[in-house]
Amino acid sequence: MRIAGTEVRFACEPGQNILDAALKAGIEMPYSCRKGVCGNCAGGVSAGEVACPPSTVAAAGQHLLCQCEPLGDVEIVPASWHRFDPAARKTLNVKVYRNTLVAGDVSLLLLRLPAGQRAKFKAGQYLQVALPDGSRRAYSLANPPHENDTLQLHIRHVEGGKFSQIVPGLKAGDVLQVELPFGSFELKEESSAPMLCVVGGTGFAPVKSLLDDMLKKGVKRPVTLIWGGRNKAGLYLMAAVERWQKLWPGFSFVAAVEDAGDAQSLGGFQGRVDEAVLARFGSLVGHEVYCCGAPAMVAAVKKVCVEERGLAAGHFFSDVFVPGPAAG
Repeated sequence: MRIAGTEVRFACEPGQNILDAALKAGIEMPYSCRKGVCGNCAGGVSAGEVACPPSTVAAAGQHLLCQCEPLGDVEIVPASWHRFDPAARKTLNVKVYRNTLVAGDVSLLLLRLPAGQRAKFKAGQYLQVALPDGSRRAYSLANPPHENDTLQLHIRHVEGGKFSQIVPGLKAGDVLQVELPFGSFELKEESSAPMLCVVGGTGFAPVKSLLDDMLKKGVKRPVTLIWGGRNKAGLYLMAAVERWQKLWPGFSFVAAVEDAGDAQSLGGFQGRVDEAVLARFGSLVGHEVYCCGAPAMVAAVKKVCVEERGLAAGHFFSDVFVPGPAAG
C-alpha cells in the first residue's frame, strides 16, 4: 500500500480495510464514522484495485477507504494525511465524578482520571467506552485539551442503546474503561478564515471543545454557531454559549429550533439548521464550516453550503454521529 506522490508505504492485512491499516501504521487520514456513512474518508485509488461493499456509495472516482480492501498492491490518494504516534492512545480506568441530566434525553457525564494522570487529545477528538461484552461506544470529548484531568461527555439517551440506556443510572464512583484519543475532526489552525459551526443536539460537544480551546489560545477568528434542536430544552448548555458571547467579540449565535415560541424567545430561527444557514448567509465563499450531528443533517448542511452558498467542498469538515458499536 502506497500514498501517491510519496515514498510512504504501509501493510494491509487480509480482511483489513485501507483506513484501519493506515491508522495501525500511524498514518491518519480524514475519517469520522468508520461505518461507510459519513463519506469523510473518501479518497482516490490511482493504481491497483480495491474491493468495496456494494452498499457503499462515494463520489465518482472516489472510494470510502474505511470500507475498501486492497486486491494486491494499491496506490491511494487520500484527501489529506499526516503521521501520528499510535502509542499515544491510552486505555484508562476513570471514575464517574458527576452525572447530570441536562435535557430530557441528554446526560452530561463528567469523568475523573486517576490521580496524577492527564488525558492527551486534540479539541474535537473522541474516546471509546469499553463495555463488558467487549463492544465499544464512541463519544466526543466536550472539554478542551487544557482541562485534562477530567473528561466531559454529552450522551443522548438512545432507545435500546447498550450504553446510553444505563447512563442515567451511573453514580459518582462508578468505574468505566475508556480509550483515547480517536478522530481527525480538529481545527485547521493555520487558517484565519471565518468559521461557521453547525451542530444538532449533542453534536454540540466536539464544537464546544474546539471553541473553548480557541478561546483559551486567544484565536480571534470570527465564528458563527448555529445549534439546532426540537425546542429550547434541546439547547442544553446555553451557559457555554453565553460565555462565548461575553468573552469573544467575533462570536455570534443562532438558535435553530422547530418550536415557534422557543425560537422567538431565543431570538433565533424557526426551522432546521440547513434552512438557518441559507437564511443567515448569502455566501460562504472564503469560509470554513465545521458540522456535527446525525448523517442526514450533516449531508443537508453540506449540500446547501457547497451547492447554494459557494463553500469550497474541501473547507467542509464534519463529525458524523452514527449510533451503535464504535468501528475499529
